[in-house]
Amino acid sequence: MNIKVTEEALRWFKEEMEASAGDTIRFYARYGGSSPFHEGFSLGMNREEPHDIGVQKEIEGICFYIEKDDLWFFNEHDLLVDMNRETEELKYQYLQH
Repeated sequence: MNIKVTEEALRWFKEEMEASAGDTIRFYARYGGSSPFHEGFSLGMNREEPHDIGVQKEIEGICFYIEKDDLWFFNEHDLLVDMNRETEELKYQYLQH
C-alpha cells in the first residue's frame, strides 16, 4: 500500500499543523465513526513519533506514516489525502492498487 498526499493537503499540514521537515504524522484506525471498510472505526491523524512503521511517505522532509498494527484498516488500499475545497478540511480516499 502507499500513502499519497496532494499539494493542497500538504499545504494544509504546513499551515494548520505547522508541519515542517523532520515532523512525523501518523494516520491510524480509531474507534468511532465509520469508514468504507469498517463500521465503528474511522481514520485518525496525529503528529507523533513512529514505533513500528508499516508504510511511509516522505514529502519535503515530513514523514507521513501508518504503523504496522493499523494496516488492516486500509483493506489493502492506498490512502489518498486530499482537500475538500468546500469545507477546506482534509478528505481521505481509499484507492485500489
